[in-house]
Amino acid sequence: MESDYYSLFDYSNMNLLTTLMLAFLSSPLGDWKLNFAEAKTQANADHKMILLNFSGSDWCGPCIKLKKEVFESEVFVSYASEKLVLVRADFPRQKKNQLSKEQVAHNEDLADRYNPKGLFPLTVLIDSKGKVIREWEGFPTSSETFLSDLRSHSGSR
Repeated sequence: MESDYYSLFDYSNMNLLTTLMLAFLSSPLGDWKLNFAEAKTQANADHKMILLNFSGSDWCGPCIKLKKEVFESEVFVSYASEKLVLVRADFPRQKKNQLSKEQVAHNEDLADRYNPKGLFPLTVLIDSKGKVIREWEGFPTSSETFLSDLRSHSGSR
């Protein structure tokens, strides 16, 4: 009986588990960056726009809904991978989700520049030079409307 228990954790099962975990972690949920300067550099190099999302990932209901229903949708992920550099400025409240002091300072700097009213969620379309093109406050009426509006302002249909 004991050998059956340990056989679950042999190397072949561990390799399978590792592969599954990597597949899950690299699943197409978008490549959200945390560093705006890196995002600007990439947007410039790739001729893309930046989509900056201010979120309260563990306390803001509309933020959580936006992430699940829009930002994790196949249509959005596909579009974003081709046209956008994604940046998330998160402001969690629960102790278990706290960010590093450096990340908090970085997010607060972004909020000072792009979200001075402290709105959540706030999604901002920015060109590669840092100029605001369009803002969306709150949860959109529908993901289709949001994507259509996003496409029209980011120069692609």
